[in-house]
Amino acid sequence: MTVDTRVEERDVTDLEGVDEPAFWALADRHRRELHVHCYRMLGSFEDAEDAVQETFLRAWRRRETFEGRSTFRAWLYRIATNACLDLLAKRRPEPATGGEVLWLQPYPDRLLDELPATGADEPEALAVARETIELAYVVAVQHLAPRARAALVLRDVLGWPAKEVAELLGDSVNSVNSALQRARAAMREHLPAERQEWTGREDDADNRELVRRFTEASVATDIDTLATMLRDDVRFAMPPTQGLLVGRDAVLADWIDGGYPEMTGLRPVPTAVNRQPAVAYYLWREDEAAYLPLTIDVLRLAGGQVTEVTIFDADQFPRLGLPERLEDGDE
Repeated sequence: MTVDTRVEERDVTDLEGVDEPAFWALADRHRRELHVHCYRMLGSFEDAEDAVQETFLRAWRRRETFEGRSTFRAWLYRIATNACLDLLAKRRPEPATGGEVLWLQPYPDRLLDELPATGADEPEALAVARETIELAYVVAVQHLAPRARAALVLRDVLGWPAKEVAELLGDSVNSVNSALQRARAAMREHLPAERQEWTGREDDADNRELVRRFTEASVATDIDTLATMLRDDVRFAMPPTQGLLVGRDAVLADWIDGGYPEMTGLRPVPTAVNRQPAVAYYLWREDEAAYLPLTIDVLRLAGGQVTEVTIFDADQFPRLGLPERLEDGDE
């Protein structure tokens, strides 16, 4: 017997009667949220894609293990978490103690907009969803041991009960709670101390003005003006080619040594990633008679200043839906 591909998930108590097209239709409804979950765990958009694909393959091959004791969605999250843990077990070394995460990749807001909407009457849930996708949070998670980061994400982001997390990880509830306490303490070493210090709301006029001024100064390569917008303890990273720099003087010295003040012919395009403001810069190429992709600056703002600048290479432009070139007359 087969089941119509429009089968409702709430009616599924086992998967024995669900044919392959119906199964993939059910699973695909959760693709984006599972991808974001894997991204939080792994810090890499591309690795998250691999983990989600592996999740769906495992789920189809082991569909007889779904017994309806949890929702189909929760069952997929269990498989996805284990797929991430398996990938981490054979992946790159842990990040350097200086805080760099060389495999970090941005997550386009246009894809985050595909996530199921959080109710307007749940401001706390909305804040958690926003904060836990910002680059600072994703980077901090990467400093945790794999099982600790799984416990943290499942408990603090998804809100799973400790008992369910313990079952997934094969640990006791006490062990999970202990690991969670250590993980939260480790996260506090990397995250802003107060929620007010996180990136402001998208409709925050002051933040929009700050981004505008920062962009204008960047195009003009006006180091002196940029310096006035950077907080004393600003953090700068440029994965995968550079480690972490902390402090206005260190950041400015690096930009000057890199020849940035002599750069001309920049064209900015505003965008957004990880629920943070970002600016894509194109550089005029005379041989192409066009502006070609250069870098993407992702900003974290607090108190009217730039507190973090993360720069990604031009290979991220296609994923963000940015044009591959700008002609001289393009606006």
